Amino acid sequence: MTRTKKFPSKNISIDDVARASGVSITTVSRVINKIGSVKEASRIKVMNVVKELKFQPSIFAQRLATGKSNVVALVIPRYEGVFYSFYALELIRGVGTMCEALKLDLLLHLTDARTPLSIRGVEGIIFSDIIGNRAQLEDSLAKGTPCVVINYYVDDLDVSCIAIDNAGGAENAVNYLIQLGHRKIAHITGDVTTQAAAKRLEGYKRALEKNSIEVKEEYIFPTDYSRGAARTAAESLIKADEPATAVFVASDSMALEVMAVARELGKNIPDDLSIVGFDDNPSGLYGPVALTTVRQPLIRMAEESVKELNRLIALKKNAPKKILLPADIIIRESCKPFTG
Repeated sequence: MTRTKKFPSKNISIDDVARASGVSITTVSRVINKIGSVKEASRIKVMNVVKELKFQPSIFAQRLATGKSNVVALVIPRYEGVFYSFYALELIRGVGTMCEALKLDLLLHLTDARTPLSIRGVEGIIFSDIIGNRAQLEDSLAKGTPCVVINYYVDDLDVSCIAIDNAGGAENAVNYLIQLGHRKIAHITGDVTTQAAAKRLEGYKRALEKNSIEVKEEYIFPTDYSRGAARTAAESLIKADEPATAVFVASDSMALEVMAVARELGKNIPDDLSIVGFDDNPSGLYGPVALTTVRQPLIRMAEESVKELNRLIALKKNAPKKILLPADIIIRESCKPFTG
């Protein structure tokens, strides 16, 4: 009986497998990567040697052999506190889960938007929002790289995008407050250089106009999405000569800050001020009053982006889809009918 030569397990290479099997390196590569035609006897011989020598194929060599890297990139614009952001963490979780399901490897890339993307060897790219980095998207498309944009509806480029209906969600939130009898409704915006915040402001104004309520600029408080800016806006809102009876806030984290400021100033939520947020951040459940909010399907958006990118990679041609996902209002305790 022929015995294969023993090798130190750490140093086993494809050359060792080929010698022990009595076949060529090419044959071993074809067996391992399940490509090409190999005689059954040779395949069995190679697999037996692989098992006996406990050979672990190099993942990089396998990818070179198949011509596919199976790596996709998620590009997120860098901002302070990104890894404490509910939005960013939900996207990473959703994209990561779907990549695992589809046997794709995920490369996370934070960008300052000012420099070209230094990403090589990826099958495709998911852009999380477009905030000052449109040139990076256009450059990737020009190179023929499959791309999907999420949280930003791109209507002027031939690229797949999956976005939230921010304007529709905001309009639903303000309509709800109007149905409760409120007419003095304020809005604390996010950073309107982002499409999401700009669309939420648009939805706020649209709801007022459709209900014949004047849009008052003194009831609109611009912020940069930070809790500090939300605190300043809340103080101005509550101390105004004619304060609003309700406020729609562009994010849950800011809405919770507004709630805290109101309590510090002796106001009761929702008796003195009704509040609606946007995100459906779980933290909104654990304040002194459960926050009414607009739920945006972040996980679904993230998962659909991976599916769409995988479709484009398989097609090997650009056939973009544009998807707008609905945002639904979740009614909790932070609003009540206006009785004044």
